[in-house]
Formats: sequence, C-alpha cells, structure tokens
Amino acid sequence: MPPDEHDLDIAEQALVSSAQSMGIALSHDHLRQFRSYFHELTQWNERINLTSLVSPEDVYHKHFLDSLTVMKALHADETSSKSATFTLLDVGSGAGFPGIPLAIVDAPLQVTLLEATRKKAQFLEHLIRVLGVANASVVTGRAEEVAHVSMHREQYDWVVGRAVARMATLAEYMLPFCRVGGAMIAMKQGTISEELDLAERAIRTLGGELSAVLPVDNDLLAGERCLIVLRKAAATPDIYPRRPGMPAKRPL
Repeated sequence: MPPDEHDLDIAEQALVSSAQSMGIALSHDHLRQFRSYFHELTQWNERINLTSLVSPEDVYHKHFLDSLTVMKALHADETSSKSATFTLLDVGSGAGFPGIPLAIVDAPLQVTLLEATRKKAQFLEHLIRVLGVANASVVTGRAEEVAHVSMHREQYDWVVGRAVARMATLAEYMLPFCRVGGAMIAMKQGTISEELDLAERAIRTLGGELSAVLPVDNDLLAGERCLIVLRKAAATPDIYPRRPGMPAKRPL
C-alpha cells in the first residue's frame, strides 16, 4: 500500500526540525531527494531485502536522521571543517546508510559506498542516478578483500560503519581504509565502555587510537547512542584485514 502523503509530511517536518537542532539546514532540494529516496527504497524493498523499516516515520527517523548524526563527528573535526573537499567510505552500506544521506546534505563530501551484495550494490547505483547524487559512487566487494586493493587502502579521510559488529571487528574492517591522519567512525548503541576496553589491543595493532566518544542525543532516536571516533595514528600492517570471515570469527 502506498504511504499516506500526510504521514510523509509529518515525518519530513520532524526530520527538518531534528536536523536543524544538529546544525544541519535541509533545503527544498534535500527534502525532494529524501522523498525520492523513500519511494525508491520502499519499492525496491518489495523485490530485495533492503530494510525491515518501511513506514515514513521509521525511514525518516531511524535511517535518514540516524545517518545525519555522523555530521556531528565531521563538524567536530577541524581539518575536515577547513577543507574544501574530503573523502568518506561507507563500509557495508546496504541500503545506503549513512553514506547517501551524508552525500545529499554535504555536496563537497566525496562518498564511496562499499557493499558486498551485488543486488544491493545495484540498488545503490540506481539510487545515485535517480537522486542525481554526483558526489557518490559504489564499489562492490567485501571489506576484507577491497582493503588490500591499493586504490582503496589507506586512501580515505573518513571511514564510517553502521553495523552491529563488536569494535575489534569493526576496527579491522575499517581502519585499513583510513589514511594516516584520517579517522573511522563507528555508530554505536548502548553502553560501549567495556567493548572499547576489549578492543584496545586490536585498535592499537591496526594503527588506531581512540579520539572521541560523541554522545548522540535526539528525541526521535530511541536508546543510548554515540559515535566512536578512532584516529589513524600509524599505517595498518599489511596482513590486515585477514581473509573474509576471520575478523568476525576471531576478533583480534
């Protein structure tokens, strides 16, 4: 059943207000792109499994707004805020979160979406064309393999991940893509202090160091949320990431 336009309007207004509270001004063009995104997502979701959240409220709050919270980390970085352009890799992009919303609101940001599932990558390629997001592109492949390709290894200013994996696993997936001096952002829910302690050795081994834990406070996003920012302090040893499956099966 097509979504009620009234429900879409309400979800859109809430997105505008919440984004404004984070210092993000959404233009009419942004809102047009987000509405097109919603329609494409829900239509494709009938053919391939992209998300279990399909109502306007869920998509606008739990996908679009949640993605935009990453801007808090980008705004907090002095280097990025002074740079005309910088690069961001979205690892395991899935249906495009958080990479596509970030590309929509930040035109100078050059976003690469890394997705291992070919059908999802096809959706992302289609979405980029339909939305006219010229500052986004798609790479199909597994992080453990693509991270050993020279054109991607240690090439990105920012690497972001919206996943449920533990920090040690996320660090092995993401830090090899960061340039030295760049950083990775892990979007996390719940209490993370113990998880960070357990991941300390892995983070250090991979060339990272904890830079910040930024709380995400928004009435539309349930639960305790934060952004874990790891600065890339040294090059990642060549053996990492290990072969596909190993970072999750046997975390460092």
